[in-house]
Amino acid sequence: MSIAENLAAVEARMCAACDRAGRTRRDVTLVAVSKTFPAEFVDEAIAAGVTHVGENRVQEARDKKPMVRGSARWHLIGHLQSNKAKDAVRIFDVIETVDSVDLAQKIARASDTARDVLLQVNIGDEPQKSGVAPADVESMVRQIRTIEGVRLIGLMAIPPIGDSRPHFRRLRELRDRVGLEHLSMGMSEDFETAIEEGSTMVRIGRAIFGPRG
Repeated sequence: MSIAENLAAVEARMCAACDRAGRTRRDVTLVAVSKTFPAEFVDEAIAAGVTHVGENRVQEARDKKPMVRGSARWHLIGHLQSNKAKDAVRIFDVIETVDSVDLAQKIARASDTARDVLLQVNIGDEPQKSGVAPADVESMVRQIRTIEGVRLIGLMAIPPIGDSRPHFRRLRELRDRVGLEHLSMGMSEDFETAIEEGSTMVRIGRAIFGPRG
């Protein structure tokens, strides 16, 4: 199937999930994750209606974005090393993986306008994953909100493999507690569950672009 056909299938599944949850499709932003795929695939997705593109690595996006002809908002969804903050703010409109006050401050210093950021939460308390502990979210949100140059708009998480619903529900409860707007949760294998649990951004790669080599 083509990228346009894959995208149409994803859109139909998103609409059905929104209907089940009593939500509207416009409540959920689709971020098409193009990591490892070339610029022409991104252009094909944009031509088919994609308006948000996600990349995992600063270097890959730095090389790819200038070759993309279409217009979209770019999201960094992979771990950001603090020494790459300057590059990140030149490339990305949204940085979803802030996991410390220090990183938020570096992004702010590197930005000439307020940068939209999300706080990454290690919702499953997994030692191999980045993100702040759920118990630290409220304190971290209070601190980041005081930093000029970043605009904290939501929480982001990658749940443990398996039953993701309770983790999505926990992240939504944390978001509601701290009064943020967005929830970035849900990928190709579980985005429908994420939408049912309140996600406002889903990060979908394989279901749109196909399997990675």
